[in-house]
Amino acid sequence: MTRESAGDTGTDDGDSVVYDLDSDCTADDLERGTPYLAEINGIVDYGVFVDLSDSVSGLVHESVLEGTFAVGDELVVELESVRDNGDMAFEPVDVDDYTVESVSHDYSLTGTDRLEANLGDQIHLEGEVVQVKQTGGPTIFHVADEDGVVPCAAFEEAGVRAYPQVEVGDVVRVTGTPEHREESVQVEVDGLSTLEGEDAEAARERLEEAIETRSEPLDVEPLIDWPAFEKLRPNLREVAQLLRRTVLEGRPIRIRHHADGDGMCAAVPVQIALERFIGEVHEDPEAPRHLIKRLPAKAPFYEMEDATRDLNFALEDREKHGQQLPLLLMLDNGSTAEDVPAYETLAHYDIPIAVVDHHHPDPDAVEELLDAHVNPYLHDEDYRITTGMLCVELARMIDPDLGEELRHVPAVAGLSDRSKADAMEDYLALAAEEGYDEDRLQDLSEALDYAAFWLRYNSGDQLVQDLLQIDSDDEQRHRELVDFFADRAREEVDEQLEAAMPHLEHENLDNGAHLYRIDVENFAHRFTYPAPGKTTGEIHDRKIEETGDPVITVGYGPDFAVLRSDGVRLDIPQMVSELEEEVPGGGVSGGGHLVVGSIKFVKGKREEVIDALVEKMEDAEIDEALSSAAPIDD
Repeated sequence: MTRESAGDTGTDDGDSVVYDLDSDCTADDLERGTPYLAEINGIVDYGVFVDLSDSVSGLVHESVLEGTFAVGDELVVELESVRDNGDMAFEPVDVDDYTVESVSHDYSLTGTDRLEANLGDQIHLEGEVVQVKQTGGPTIFHVADEDGVVPCAAFEEAGVRAYPQVEVGDVVRVTGTPEHREESVQVEVDGLSTLEGEDAEAARERLEEAIETRSEPLDVEPLIDWPAFEKLRPNLREVAQLLRRTVLEGRPIRIRHHADGDGMCAAVPVQIALERFIGEVHEDPEAPRHLIKRLPAKAPFYEMEDATRDLNFALEDREKHGQQLPLLLMLDNGSTAEDVPAYETLAHYDIPIAVVDHHHPDPDAVEELLDAHVNPYLHDEDYRITTGMLCVELARMIDPDLGEELRHVPAVAGLSDRSKADAMEDYLALAAEEGYDEDRLQDLSEALDYAAFWLRYNSGDQLVQDLLQIDSDDEQRHRELVDFFADRAREEVDEQLEAAMPHLEHENLDNGAHLYRIDVENFAHRFTYPAPGKTTGEIHDRKIEETGDPVITVGYGPDFAVLRSDGVRLDIPQMVSELEEEVPGGGVSGGGHLVVGSIKFVKGKREEVIDALVEKMEDAEIDEALSSAAPIDD
């Protein structure tokens, strides 16, 4: 037992010490010959019954008592005997002046990693409450200790909140019995109390030290030797640690990613790595399904529509399921000033945000709103390091066992975004070792874009995993799906271009570049595959093959324009900034990569915006070093 000074009723340092048992103390905390403070709870002909704690009580026989007593009176006693049936007898201690010291129960704690070995036995565990869910029966407290998170079921009565004073974030001590529930372990609660003072502080320090250690990313060698990637590795480790820590704290994670091939190559490996880590940490087998969600985004930035929808769902989950508010992970998206309004919306609720992206960033606009930010432009690199390439390594830092399943994914990401990175040759060779030649990878890239278009806002988890053949062992279905989707994609692209190409406008710019323009709103099929960005990109690629560099292609509608460029030194984010000032009332916004991007404007200013845009293209320098068949942002 542990003794602490709890007060002093004496007059000098020579007073006797009487010990007061805390309410959770048991008979094991008693010592013979030691005086304890007791409270009389009953009087009978043969003596008085006394309570020393919630579970320690006994009889003081009338033969050793002097005077009269009433229920509620305090009495100093010491243990006299314990019968075979556990009944205890006490005798009074004659003390006049004494100091009271409290006695706390010495708990032998059982970690969540040892619950299986203690099935059916009463155990004690300490941890932080990370979720409180009220069911139609018991209240389920999800408690995180140094080793994991376990559901603890406490029953008051059907549908009634047990221990209503306990909230998410409290550090608690649980006494209960581990039992199997649906192939997992759940603790049936006998008692639950909130730790306070030094006990709470010691428990938090212990938990923090354990989380800090367990959240450390795994040391893994990159799939290829690539100096450009090494610059970004420390930032990726920070994100990996943040994500692992978030899982250990029981907080949900929402992954928002661009709905294209590179975005899915980024998000799916991270999603699977996190699901596996959640499965290791949580005893609840449903935890991966509830704590990680992948959400595609059509726009190349975080739209207010998506942000308000995400926030509403998060607040509803907190209300209905007792969850903490989530961490937002933005992939292949999230680095630009266009993301700021959405981020500021989430900031009202202190929702942490991490970004891994390769679009041209606006660090001055977003940095203060982010908890972590990885972008090759921040290290003098560019979009040729795709987000999918980065996130394959991020996923392996979270779960290194994913390595073999992901060896082909960086090549798919690179081909999807038409990366001309020096590392592409190595990534293609790595994929070839796994049986993916370049034709098969191209088919997979086309299939992913096609699936992303029709999935729209649906994550399509199993379908996308089958296409990428990650966490999926049916190779025949994988090949059949890829072939079918890729063939359908090419057929529909051919149909679209057959209708659109006759309406293509061409002019030779003064700087020697070919400029191709098309009104995709009026001269391409709407609401079908390919979307305007993809249509513009496919036209651009065909004109590259036909004319060679330098080529600029613009696909425009009533209030938008999609730009592609090869061999021309464009800076689309800078052009957008200039147009914002040069076309008053134009409502110009947009961005993207240096040589591929999109611009929005008000319908009535379309002609003025596009004319000003063409002038800037005509003034741009020709630079064949930039010929990159740059990525498409639909």
